[in-house]
Amino acid sequence: MNNIRYLDGGFSVIENLKVSGAREGKYGVSIILCPNSTASAVFTSNKVVAASVKYTKKAIKNGFISAVFVNSGNANCFTGQQGFEDCETLVELVSRDLQIPKDEIAIASTGVIGREMPIDIISKVAYESISKLGNKPENSLAAARAIMTTDTFPKECACEVTLTTGETVKIAGITKGSGMIAPNMGTMLSFIVSDAVIPASEIKKALRKAADVSFNMIVVDGDESTNDTCLMMANGASGVEVVKDGKIDSNFQEALNYLCIDLAKKMARDGEGATKFIEANVRGAKDDEDAKLAAKSIISSSLFKSAVFGGDPNWGRIVSAIGYSGCDLNPDIVTIAIADDDDEVDLVRSGEILAFENTPYLERAEKIMQSKNVTVNIDMDLGDGQATAWGCDLTYDYVKINAEYTT
Repeated sequence: MNNIRYLDGGFSVIENLKVSGAREGKYGVSIILCPNSTASAVFTSNKVVAASVKYTKKAIKNGFISAVFVNSGNANCFTGQQGFEDCETLVELVSRDLQIPKDEIAIASTGVIGREMPIDIISKVAYESISKLGNKPENSLAAARAIMTTDTFPKECACEVTLTTGETVKIAGITKGSGMIAPNMGTMLSFIVSDAVIPASEIKKALRKAADVSFNMIVVDGDESTNDTCLMMANGASGVEVVKDGKIDSNFQEALNYLCIDLAKKMARDGEGATKFIEANVRGAKDDEDAKLAAKSIISSSLFKSAVFGGDPNWGRIVSAIGYSGCDLNPDIVTIAIADDDDEVDLVRSGEILAFENTPYLERAEKIMQSKNVTVNIDMDLGDGQATAWGCDLTYDYVKINAEYTT
């Protein structure tokens, strides 16, 4: 990680990029202006998809995007032909005001599903957002805030990476997501920009790799949204090419993974109603795919998430989640440990149960489970596979937030 340097300021670290954000009540609009950028994206795998997802899939086929329009407060999903027409209206607005061809504008939405877009309100906020375009840290923060729904804080990240050639490039991104977060992304929107020179085809490869170890490894509630969009642009402002001999620079891929993991973990920490952050590390699995199955199953378990909320070191729920995950497991050799920032204790070691009642193992485990950060460490002792997943506890407030979401 010595080749990666964290930067403050979010999108403001990227030259030839302007962003903005504005809100009116629950409705927000962010604009990302990044002319003549190569681009690619990954989307939800839900069979029900928002009009904005359909629109952007079409717009991004040519591999170039100059601007992104993002609205919060309305998902524009299950809205039929009207939803697609509303996308056209909003894209036309951006195209006319910023003098950008319509086919170079992407659109994304987040909010309540099945409600017609309040086009008059969204248009009004859009004009306000466009008037605030800039390249300062406050512009980036405003963009991150404008796309929030049930999020409690804005999420942004930026870094500079030294490539294997010794040259440097920058990457920055913002994201939103708090509920309906599950493997295969969740109700999340993420927008990433680099000043590197990258063909759209290589962005697609790099972004998929990064998403697989970050956004696809977080779980808040196990529901998958209809609007997930992770879009990456490269405007070439640095003049530095990161693809050599048909391969993307390994340091650049590492930095993109780092940025996406940072954003993903911020979403997991901000899970609806969450009071604790959970990390599940699995090693010694048969292979990496098995490790992913086990890690995500632990993070997805409603029973274990509830136990974390209650401070109960119920390791039986952990091993049960691994057992139904679909991965290979030998209970007689598995090791299960939990940790916080100060301590780690084995609950089961090579199949031997250590955390009985009135044992120091259980006492330490009970103390760890009171922490804000709870880590589960699993050693399957079956191979070299490893993976990490992130999530949060399941609380009373999660039920309250979602019981009242549309009211």
